[in-house]
Amino acid sequence: MAKRKSKIQLRSGSELDGLREAGFLAAEVLRLTCDLVKSGATTLQIDRASSELMAERSCQSAFLGYKGFPGHICISVNEEVVHGIGGSRVLKDGDIVKIDVGILSKNGWIGDNARTVAVGGLPPGAERLLAATEESLHLAIEQAHEGELLSSVCGAVEAHVSQFGFTVVKQFVGHGVGRKLHEEPQVPNYWDSSEMTARHFKNPRLEAGMVLAIEPMVNAGTEDVLILDDAWTVITADRALSAHFEHMILITSGEPEILTPRERSFAAATI
Repeated sequence: MAKRKSKIQLRSGSELDGLREAGFLAAEVLRLTCDLVKSGATTLQIDRASSELMAERSCQSAFLGYKGFPGHICISVNEEVVHGIGGSRVLKDGDIVKIDVGILSKNGWIGDNARTVAVGGLPPGAERLLAATEESLHLAIEQAHEGELLSSVCGAVEAHVSQFGFTVVKQFVGHGVGRKLHEEPQVPNYWDSSEMTARHFKNPRLEAGMVLAIEPMVNAGTEDVLILDDAWTVITADRALSAHFEHMILITSGEPEILTPRERSFAAATI
């Protein structure tokens, strides 16, 4: 039997109300969780505190138990790119910490967003990495208009960060969002037509009602990554720093709508 193709969902009406609520909750939990990133805190303490913040808002982690993932959030430090698991690691001044929060609302909708924050002062060069990564996210969102090809969104990330000598992680990508954590389409942070064909990525035209999680993962060094023995934590192969920012957005007939609103952390980096 032929494999059934996944269809990109177009949301409207009460579905959008549910997604806006989920996005708002995810953004609030992310903001409050990032406030807990301090020297002396363990990553497990932050994970558990984030779970309590979700419970107080009548939502729950969309990550816990997903394909066996053991954490409530993804918390990744320094060379860890994504999917870090809260544990005994004690944060110290100079660490950069990626907090990725995904929630499931009481009405069954997903909210998903991420930020990179510093513990104390940033190490040399790190602010440029974080600023360029955050800026690439917003440049990608600016391309997210009805009628545009998805490749315009994806290509904007690499086009920006490569000017600074940074690289995008290609093995992990953004995605559609709705009732499920990962829906169609896949949203990489680069676009190479021949490679996309080989990896079976689609390049649809954007339509009003699509909901996308755009999430640049950008490395200071090589694009290559490794997965640790815990089968989850992704690290840079050369142990260079990595940054991660994510927003969930809605394609509309006008400007794209950010469903996980927050203030920007950095001014645009300059070359």
